[in-house]
This record gives sequence, C-alpha cells and structure tokens, in this order.
Amino acid sequence: MKKIAFIVLVVPSMVFLAACGHKKEATANVITTDAIPVKIMALNKQDDTTSIAVSGQFTTDDEVYLSFKTGGIINHIYVKEGDAVKKGQLLATLNLTEINAQVDQAKLAYQKATRDYQRTQSLYRDSVYTLEQLQNSKTTVDLARQQLNTAEFNLTYSEIRATANGFVLHKMVSEGQLVNSGTPVFQTNGAGAGNWILKVGISDKEWAAIHANDKAVINLESMPGKSCEGKVVRKTEGVDAATGSFGADIQLTGEKPSSLGAGMFGRATIFSSRQQSVNDGEWVIPYDALLDGDNNAGYVFITNDNKTAAKIRVTVAGIKKDKVIITDGLQSAKALIISGSAYLTENSPIKIIQ
Repeated sequence: MKKIAFIVLVVPSMVFLAACGHKKEATANVITTDAIPVKIMALNKQDDTTSIAVSGQFTTDDEVYLSFKTGGIINHIYVKEGDAVKKGQLLATLNLTEINAQVDQAKLAYQKATRDYQRTQSLYRDSVYTLEQLQNSKTTVDLARQQLNTAEFNLTYSEIRATANGFVLHKMVSEGQLVNSGTPVFQTNGAGAGNWILKVGISDKEWAAIHANDKAVINLESMPGKSCEGKVVRKTEGVDAATGSFGADIQLTGEKPSSLGAGMFGRATIFSSRQQSVNDGEWVIPYDALLDGDNNAGYVFITNDNKTAAKIRVTVAGIKKDKVIITDGLQSAKALIISGSAYLTENSPIKIIQ
C-alpha cells in the first residue's frame, strides 16, 4: 500500500514539472517570434540635392543714380516717375546763365594768353625777352586751354540724359530747385533689356551650399500660381552691414513676366546639388531615424539580414530640416530602419513592411 501511494504522488509531480516546462518553452517561443514591424531604407551614397527657400526684391544690374556735374538751379525736368526712357534721351537741364558765363570767361582768358604768347615770341626773336619768359608765356596758354576745356565739359554735363533704355524709378528734385554737384536727381534702370534679377538674403550656411549656376524656381506675389525659371549668377563675398546677412542674385532665364517692376517682392527656391563620390563616406538619412543625439554623435538601428535589428553609433555632420547628414558609422550597414525604432532593442526580431 505505501509503495502504491508513493507512485501516485510522484506521477502528479512529474506532470506538474512537465507542464511548467512546456509553459516556459511556449513563452520563449512567443518572445522570439513576435517580430516588430519596421520600415527600412537602402544605404546607398547618393547626390545630396538641397532646396533652399529665399526671398527678395526684383531689380536690374544697371540701376543708376543720375546727377548734374555742376551745381545750379534746375531749369526744366522732362520726365516723371515711371516714364519709359530711351538711351540718350534728355531728362533734365540746369539754368545755363552762370555756366555759359564761365565758358565765356575761359574763352577770353585763352584768347588773351594766346595773344601774349605771340608777342612774346616776337620779342624773343628780337632778343628782348629771355627763353624763360617765352616758356612761361607758353605755359600760360596751355593752362588757359585746359581751363576752357573744363568749362566746356561742365557745360556738356549741365544736362542729364538716359544712359540706357529703361524706366525712371525715382525723381528726387523739382524744377527751380538749387542742387549741388553730384546731388541725385533721378534713379533709372535698364529694364528695357529685360535683365531682371532677384536680390535675396541668405545665411552663412546657405551661402556655403549655394553655387553659381544653381537652378531656381521664382514665384511672384503679383502672379499667384505662376513661376519663372532662374539661376544663381553671383553671391556676395561679404556680409551686408545693414542686414547682417549674405546676398545672392538670381537671374531670370526663362520667359520674362510682362508685369514686373523694380522693387517688387519675389520668392524663390534654389536647388543646390553637391556631387558626391563613392569614397565620400556621407549619407543623408531621415531625421526620425536618429536616436539619442548628442552634439555630433547619435545612434540608429540598422539591419544586415532583414531579420534582426542592430543599434550602432554614428557621426552627425549636420542637420537641415527633416534630414541628417552622417559621415561615419554606416560603412558596413546594408539598410537603415526608418520607422518603428522606438520599439526596438539590440537584436530585436523585425518584420519589414512596405
């Protein structure tokens, strides 16, 4: 009887232990087969094409302030702001009373100096005047000739003429007003040639990314829904003291809009493309794929077999908008996990989804 009781007690214990073993095995199987769904991105080195949004005002390369060479009273102004002008067209004149008098004085002085020189030559031949006196008289004639040239030059530039086909942007003075030499009277441009450019301000980082001949798409506030093609023709080599930023000029290259004026506001997107070689060791990855970023270091999850995830350290060279530039750490990685990283740990099983 005791022997039977012992067998009965042992059998339930064995059943219980076997059941526990099966439960642990089942639990382990659940952990190892519960794959986490993720999305991946192939890690191929490629061109880094960056789009940079900028804004500025339209102008032309030949805007100029026109003024009189000499001071005086403005006699007549022949144009108004917004008028179209042609090269060589007369725009304004000074009262020439004083200027003509200066020309006449210079002519009289030159005539007298010429007569004195002729008499000096005669007296020198008669040995009355010395060679020095003859030379001094010749110098006086030359000085009088130069003073006459100056007076005639000032008379010529006592009127303002258009330097190119374009438009009068601003008129700064009125008829009858006294102006000094060099005082701006008009601001004109050469818009008649269609050489429109969009002057934009850019940051130092954007300045480094933009290069000459980079393509651009320009949008005008006056033409919603329409865009124009352009390209970067130059960028400044120094900071504008007034704005504290660098500058760049975008020239319209495609069809020019018919309604475009100096000072109009425009927006543009510049496409800066930096070509990379296979040995550059640089990758552009989505911002969401980066974990635990600290200064120039961070972590990402990768997969080399499409079955398990691995966490690796990477070097961050820069961040722009929704992208991160990685320069080290991804050399041996085949694919980057870009979605589902928050649920992963080292060697987590993964299931790739589209």
